[in-house]
Amino acid sequence: MTTWTMKSKLKDIYRHPVGHDIIAKILLQVGRSPKWLTNPVVGNLSLQSIQTLTRGKLNQAFFQKVLNLLNGEQAIPRKDDGSMLPAWWKEAVFYQIYPRSFQDSNGDGIGDLPGIIDRLDYLQELGITAVWLSPIYDSPNDDMGYDIRNYQKIMAEFGTMADFDRLRDGLHARGMKLIMDLVVNHTSDEHPWFQKALADPSGPFGQYYFLRPGQPDTPPNNWTSFFSGSAWRWFPEQQLWGLHLFSPKQMDLNWSYPPVRDAVCHMVNWWLDRGVDGFRLDVINYIAKNPGLPAGDPLIGQLMGFTGVEEYFYGRHLHEYLRELQERSFTPHHAFSVGETPGIGMQMSKLLTGDYRHELDMVFDFDVLETPGHVRWDDYRYDLNYLRDYLADYQDHYGSHYWQALFIENHDNPRMISKANPDPQYRIAIAKLLAVIELTLRGTPFIFQGQELGRVNAQFHNIRDFQDVESINKYHELLAAGQTEQAALAVLLAGSRDHARTPMPWDTTPHGGFTTGTPWLAGDDDYRQYNAYSEMANPRSVWSTYRHLIKLRQANPVLVYGATDTVDRRRNAWSYIRRDDDHQPIQVLINLSARQKRMTIPAGGSLLYRNYPAHDGRFKAYEARVYRLPE
Repeated sequence: MTTWTMKSKLKDIYRHPVGHDIIAKILLQVGRSPKWLTNPVVGNLSLQSIQTLTRGKLNQAFFQKVLNLLNGEQAIPRKDDGSMLPAWWKEAVFYQIYPRSFQDSNGDGIGDLPGIIDRLDYLQELGITAVWLSPIYDSPNDDMGYDIRNYQKIMAEFGTMADFDRLRDGLHARGMKLIMDLVVNHTSDEHPWFQKALADPSGPFGQYYFLRPGQPDTPPNNWTSFFSGSAWRWFPEQQLWGLHLFSPKQMDLNWSYPPVRDAVCHMVNWWLDRGVDGFRLDVINYIAKNPGLPAGDPLIGQLMGFTGVEEYFYGRHLHEYLRELQERSFTPHHAFSVGETPGIGMQMSKLLTGDYRHELDMVFDFDVLETPGHVRWDDYRYDLNYLRDYLADYQDHYGSHYWQALFIENHDNPRMISKANPDPQYRIAIAKLLAVIELTLRGTPFIFQGQELGRVNAQFHNIRDFQDVESINKYHELLAAGQTEQAALAVLLAGSRDHARTPMPWDTTPHGGFTTGTPWLAGDDDYRQYNAYSEMANPRSVWSTYRHLIKLRQANPVLVYGATDTVDRRRNAWSYIRRDDDHQPIQVLINLSARQKRMTIPAGGSLLYRNYPAHDGRFKAYEARVYRLPE
């Protein structure tokens, strides 16, 4: 067993899964390639030497936090041996539904379960084989359902348990799987568990949460919330502090207390017994807070934007808790699991998802969503060359024991087309290019609602247009820091989650056919041109592209299980070949820029798809083509 110390060298630390991902993230942010470590001078630097070279700016406390993370993980990911286990979820094409914004059936302006049921044929025609539902549980809706009040009750705005049963049956009758959002890092402060904890902090439910005595002006530690401010909320009646990494109404569960794990497993089994096929586990890597809740390092907090994150993003008991959940719930039901794991890189994700590890099946790695050096709130142009490099790195090095979740949008991020190039003349080409990438690489595609229509960011005009608690908190935080209203609004327009949550446009009727009432969140007038009805009728539309590529993927196993060989990674170019021993190879060629580009057309290849109606030797702006190669 290796013990890491200040004498440990960078080249050795980089071979450790946690060390690899930490160093890789740092190099990414400063614009350096990992090849930099092959320089003997750099690779042989010890942590002690680095502390000296930085003249103490990286102090002993900082390095101790890093060493704690390194010494807390002794496992090494298994190397690729060529074996691969088939699974339905590897072959699936998932579609994420944000219920509040998908389809309203009763005119109250809020999407609901009957509305989803009415659109199941739409999903089937698109080619979707699995649906992921964002939270539908009973909730006071402080964070749009991610603050759960009752795990075994449906939110009244969305319908009833009978509606859920009809939805489940409708999906299964069409050959589609159903996974739900599992939010078990925290509950609503209105959950009975938390109410009982407040009523009797020394009783059995008092340990369900992190409740700490103290003084009203002195939180137990310096951790900060992802939704602004301290991660601690003061309860004056009880003279207690309560931990909340997110909204003050989202109280963190104490997974180190066995009854919490018992209750979670019982609830998960209840849903699996009801016919759910699996779960997406919300911020699941945050469940294992390190014992004692140590204070966060201020420098790490400055670098990451949130203080204390190193004490819970990869806690020392994380593997233990995930294996227990797998053993008690997922394995007996043959259920699927995909974890949302912020901050987790490639090597650490292998330890969470290896088919020999029995923890999770896949994870979402969010590094793909922002160009290095930027955060979601920055107004900048996303570099598609980075998307290529990130995905190609996974395709080259992830190996056969691990499986990648392929996604470019979700309910927590702005629309990718707007980030890559907001010029309207490129909207359709970029939308189709992104579809080609997501549906021809190895991994499981997750399509977010509206992505198949080429949706872009909304045109919000003032703070009253927003509904997202994170955005509203961010706005007031910026004002308090001295920003003007105009400057604060510009930040929200760049990064608000509400961009992804505007109502789904179905047709050209008012509000795009989403509702006959007033929608809970205003959308844009572009639904008159970009809507599901119009897209489905147009064989050259973005929707038709997704449908065609999904069919292509389903008809060609090489696009699911085949290896990915990169053949061109020049600036603004990407070409790769999917191949295996049993099928004809398929080659993908992509121009990642708004300028025309020459690319080598494969000799003897037959064209399977292109995102322009005509083609020649030069690739047009954001052009993508797919060819079948001769054997």
